[in-house]
Amino acid sequence: MNTSKPWALLAQLGFGIRRKLADVGHACRLFAHLLTLSPVTLKRFGLVRDQIFFLGNYSLAIIAVSGLFVGFVLGLQGYYTLQRYGSAEALGLLVALSLVRELGPVVTALLFAGRAGTALTAEIGLMKAGEQLSAMEMMAVDPVRRILAPRLWGGIIAMPLLAAVFSAVGILGGWLVGVVMIGVDEGSFWSQMQGGVDVWRDVGNGILKSVVFGVTVTFVALYQGFEAQATPEGVSRATTRTVVQASLAVLGLDFVLTALMFSL
Repeated sequence: MNTSKPWALLAQLGFGIRRKLADVGHACRLFAHLLTLSPVTLKRFGLVRDQIFFLGNYSLAIIAVSGLFVGFVLGLQGYYTLQRYGSAEALGLLVALSLVRELGPVVTALLFAGRAGTALTAEIGLMKAGEQLSAMEMMAVDPVRRILAPRLWGGIIAMPLLAAVFSAVGILGGWLVGVVMIGVDEGSFWSQMQGGVDVWRDVGNGILKSVVFGVTVTFVALYQGFEAQATPEGVSRATTRTVVQASLAVLGLDFVLTALMFSL
């Protein structure tokens, strides 16, 4: 009986787990380094402002269009569901709560990961492949401080702004379908929304979610670009990992944050 094969499989499993733990530790160290650089980065706000503009331009169009169509769908589905119970006037409340609590932050983060996140990973990866990061280190310039930190804060600030745009455009889409097309009373649509949406509990929790998602998606994109192999294939695989890991992290964190926020 050959007993070496089970031990070889066990050794491979242990090696894989050890490698993943090393990657997690390296990522935590990089994130802690970025946090320590935050005061210096925010003092040079011009660099952060440029990244907010860059990331916002990459994602604004797709987020606005997606928000409009999500609002259309919420207006239709919400009306036909509420009509069964004679509560069609609450359509505005349903659309607003669905967007500011869940769909706004989550869908914005997923779109941000697929559009701006991949752009960040490809940018950092190409800089590494072109040895620009190594050249900065040779000139005694910290690439983490000069390249990664402004982009991290740019993503953190841009994400809540983009989520607000998504929710606002989605509410407008729900109004167009519910009030203009179907004929729900406009006064009831807006009054139910204003009376039922709490600024701190609903809007505030949505903003907090978008900030957490901004940190997560942006850091995953930067880490994958910074650790990508300096080849075209390595950069391509890094962009794929960015979308997969960031999307899964957003969905998992959404469950955890929702359970914490609305159970207290």
